[in-house]
Amino acid sequence: MSASNNAFKAIADPARREILRLLRSGEMTAGDLAAHFDMSKPTMSHHFAVLADADLITRRREGQTIWYGLNTTVLQDVLSWMMDLAGAETKGRKK
Repeated sequence: MSASNNAFKAIADPARREILRLLRSGEMTAGDLAAHFDMSKPTMSHHFAVLADADLITRRREGQTIWYGLNTTVLQDVLSWMMDLAGAETKGRKK
């Protein structure tokens, strides 16, 4: 699966979009993020893995703690693609 397909798959889920929204304010631990959701640790881990596989988030370990942050470069690439697509559709409708 291509990187852009992974990104779109990742943001298709409302919980993962909420994780990204929470990370806008800066890095958070897995536990801090999980406190915002009513789901099991394995489910949260799955969401983190999907976002990390799509390169939408970064993760780093400090001892036993895992910190997550936004990878804004990939988000910018996805947004740029979407803006290009929207521009192409708008041009197509003007004909």
